[in-house]
Amino acid sequence: MSDHKPGTPRRARLTALWLTPWLLLAALAMHAAAVPAPANAPGAAAAVDPQAERSAVNEWRTKRVNSLTSDSGWLTLAGLFWLKEGENTFGRNPKSSLALDNPALAENAGSFEVNGHKVRFVARPQSGVTHQGKPVTTLDLAFDATEEPTVLESGSLRFFVIERSGNLGVRVRDLNNPRRLNFLGLSYFPVDTGWVFKAHFESYQPARHIKIVNILGMEEEDVSPGAVVFTKDGHEWRLDTVLEQPGDKELFIMFADATSGHDTYGAGRFLYIPMPENGSALLDFNKAYNPPCALNDFATCPLPPPQNRLKLRIEAGEKTYAGAPAHHS
Repeated sequence: MSDHKPGTPRRARLTALWLTPWLLLAALAMHAAAVPAPANAPGAAAAVDPQAERSAVNEWRTKRVNSLTSDSGWLTLAGLFWLKEGENTFGRNPKSSLALDNPALAENAGSFEVNGHKVRFVARPQSGVTHQGKPVTTLDLAFDATEEPTVLESGSLRFFVIERSGNLGVRVRDLNNPRRLNFLGLSYFPVDTGWVFKAHFESYQPARHIKIVNILGMEEEDVSPGAVVFTKDGHEWRLDTVLEQPGDKELFIMFADATSGHDTYGAGRFLYIPMPENGSALLDFNKAYNPPCALNDFATCPLPPPQNRLKLRIEAGEKTYAGAPAHHS
């Protein structure tokens, strides 16, 4: 599981493992080559009304910002700690296994006790930790891999257990996080209907499993039901899609392009598209957006697979965030 939803995380990932500059450059060097487009190539630009497109994209941008700045938005992330088997003490005390220097947290708040694939929180007396408004003594925790996580509270802090590639961790949100309070807004390329395509959807029968590596080097396999194929600048381009959950109405795309690391975030961008119909898919790069890692260094974003790194300047969608965090090696 990975962090990538435009705003509210579907599952959202240690305190000092970040993508180093040389690793990022190595990832970006793996660009996929363009294939010359044959005559009557599929995936040409779609016939879209410019005014309707601008209206739709502006509405989408507003929803994205509202989600980012909400109580559960990516800008609230304030900590991420990976758990080990047994007792993991948690608190402001620097000697804690999971130490978080935040005035909303008790010196010794309690401990996360890991037994196999189960996690229990045991609160210390006077910890101030609550769940749904009630003081916590001992509580078994659900985490995001199986259902909605059990969210514990301490002042402005919210913390819960996540799973990434079989690893269990504690994610912390701070409703008063400076990244949220000092949000600088997002910048974009101009809305351009030339970046909206009626792409050909090449279905994989059976669906393929593609390896996805996240920004921390963790690996997982995602299901790819097919690729979208479109033509631009006289060439045919293709991107593998991902089906996140059976029954989803959208497909997810991770991609990098020739703007990555320059005009746009170096590790690539994300895009959702409606489920293809009759072999066609609407591909709108005006709705391409930055992964959470571009906004906060406590996310664990997946990186585009090698085949989704294009030698094409996709001058549409979201640009680099002006308040981007500096990832530490």
